[in-house]
Amino acid sequence: MTDRIWLKSYPPGVPADLDTSQYLSLVALMQESFRQYASQTAYSFMGRDVTFGETDRLSQAFAAYLQSLGLVQGDRVAIMLPNVPQYPVAVAAILRAGLVVVNVNPLYTPRELEHQLKDSGAKAIVVLENFATTLERCIAATAVQHVVLCAMGDQLGVLKGALVNYVVRHVKKLVPAYQLPGAVRFNEALARGRVGALKPVNSQPDDVAVLQYTGGTTGVSKGAVLLHRNVIANVLQSEAWNQPVMKQVPANEQLTTVCALPLYHIFAFTVGMMLSMRTGGKLILIPNPRDLPAVFKELSKHVFHSLPAVNTLFNGLANHPDFNTVDWSHLKVCVGGGMAVTSSVAKLWFDKTGCPICEGYGLSETSPSASCNPVTTEEYIGSIGVPLPSTFMKVLDDEGHEVAIGQPGEIAIKGPQVMAGYWQRPDETAKVMTSDGYFKSGDIGVMDERGFFKIVDRKKDMISVSGFKVFPTELEDVVSQLKGVLECACVGMPDEKTGEAVKLVIVKKDPDLTEAQVRAYCKENLTGYKQPKVIEFRAELPKTTVGKILRRELRDKKSA
Repeated sequence: MTDRIWLKSYPPGVPADLDTSQYLSLVALMQESFRQYASQTAYSFMGRDVTFGETDRLSQAFAAYLQSLGLVQGDRVAIMLPNVPQYPVAVAAILRAGLVVVNVNPLYTPRELEHQLKDSGAKAIVVLENFATTLERCIAATAVQHVVLCAMGDQLGVLKGALVNYVVRHVKKLVPAYQLPGAVRFNEALARGRVGALKPVNSQPDDVAVLQYTGGTTGVSKGAVLLHRNVIANVLQSEAWNQPVMKQVPANEQLTTVCALPLYHIFAFTVGMMLSMRTGGKLILIPNPRDLPAVFKELSKHVFHSLPAVNTLFNGLANHPDFNTVDWSHLKVCVGGGMAVTSSVAKLWFDKTGCPICEGYGLSETSPSASCNPVTTEEYIGSIGVPLPSTFMKVLDDEGHEVAIGQPGEIAIKGPQVMAGYWQRPDETAKVMTSDGYFKSGDIGVMDERGFFKIVDRKKDMISVSGFKVFPTELEDVVSQLKGVLECACVGMPDEKTGEAVKLVIVKKDPDLTEAQVRAYCKENLTGYKQPKVIEFRAELPKTTVGKILRRELRDKKSA
């Protein structure tokens, strides 16, 4: 689609193309902001504000510490943290030291964590003590040599920090016992780094910045290789896209974004943290978005302009009795991503805040944003919008040919934000990249005559639970290892709260196998959002003549 018919749908002032080469690296982008906005608040967390200047000094010390461990340019460092101030400091430090960020979901089971640490070859990990017991159970099987332990109160000052840590550890009992000999506390690492010196590293646009793990149709979690230039491009694309409404923010108000999505998820990483860094904005860190009363309590203290979120969070906020304790009147842009935004939620949100939810679309492989609805729109049209500046999208048939307008096919994406490939998996990379440089998304969509795209189905059997991707093959592989299971299959089912939920269908080998046993096993081996909501036992599974399980029939048929 070389004529880019969607450009006619761009709001005034949004360019068709961007110069994404203005920064050599994310380090250059961050250092510019550290200088330019030194006295402004970069992060707000539990009543504590951290300035850009402070983030500069802390990340410099932590980067020097990482280098002192003998880590060299290109080594991978995992981050297993929720939205706490140590997260952005760790990211800045890892990149400044010339290392690669490996984002890890803190809720992973030991099995899932072990795979990601082994696959990435991470030599160090920054982990919240709440999850240290998970690391303890798998660290021996990985290449990790250095562990930095964080606590919730590390950056809250001596008195408040000690109080918060006491409550987390002893009142709420959120820190299970663990043993990690040789682990160094975050504040101790900073102290050691301050006496050393950071050796500047000359990172280049084509150097790897982030390994962002995503599931695969094979069930193996793969690392999308995001280069410095990929993430920079997506930050600049997002900034340009939001500009028509963000320029309305009064000059005396600092651009402020609510970061309720987890920073280890690429949506919050780029559109929350890195975009906020670029614009000199303040990021309100929400450590647990499921605790809605705490979210409202925090938001009631701030004026904010931007809220990237998933449909379930918008829905939860809009239907909560505390909704009116917060001033929503300054909101300029609400981007819905990670999962489809429903019309009922979009309408309710607009009615209550006056700010529309602009649904966007992207994947870990596209850093993540590929398309978005214009931020000036007020109507819900159920589309994923139009391609962002410098981005091309087309719809392909099974032979890889472009289909006619209005015809369904696989959405393919080309642009400066598209990954370099999958980490050490050239075979998997070859499957998703076309000869002319397009990334095949695996999503089935259509494009209309104005260049707006709409997703109609999934090529993959992927299930989206609150925006988190669940791949049936992985679950089936895990559950089939449970004694007493002959075979199993899992599919997505509609769910009011999470958009979709997991339904697991099992054929028993042992007639005495119970649902409780299956649930206990899943809890041990799968993180929360992957665990089945419904477990069903059947005499047999529907299959094709060659023995392939027909998941579609499992979705449609009731219990046998």
